[in-house]
Amino acid sequence: MTDQEKKTLLGAQQGELDAVLMYQALAKAAKAERDKTVFLTLAAEEGHHAAVFKALTNTALAPKKRNAALLTLLYRLIGRKRLYPLIARGEYAAARNYQPLIDRFPPIESVKNDETRHGDMVAQLLR
Repeated sequence: MTDQEKKTLLGAQQGELDAVLMYQALAKAAKAERDKTVFLTLAAEEGHHAAVFKALTNTALAPKKRNAALLTLLYRLIGRKRLYPLIARGEYAAARNYQPLIDRFPPIESVKNDETRHGDMVAQLLR
């Protein structure tokens, strides 16, 4: 693994760890039970993704709380109709970012596929 690849994988691992806290916080803030359920599911899956990256990097990282606090604040300020599309776009962007890594690191393919599904799940909450 090159230094650049390790840096990229560590960034992805950190993002997945942070997403666990983010989705847990959104589950607490959400008013609709369906939203709460989806966010708790996503939190668990993001935790699995972080484990996939940890297996590749052999590095333990700690989640950062700032994104969770920021998204909770945004949920209250701009509401779910404006926030959820932003979250969905972030999931789709993660999938695009993971695509080039799959040839070198095949376990990332399932993570990429999950990220696309996560974007769909969040977008479905507004329908």
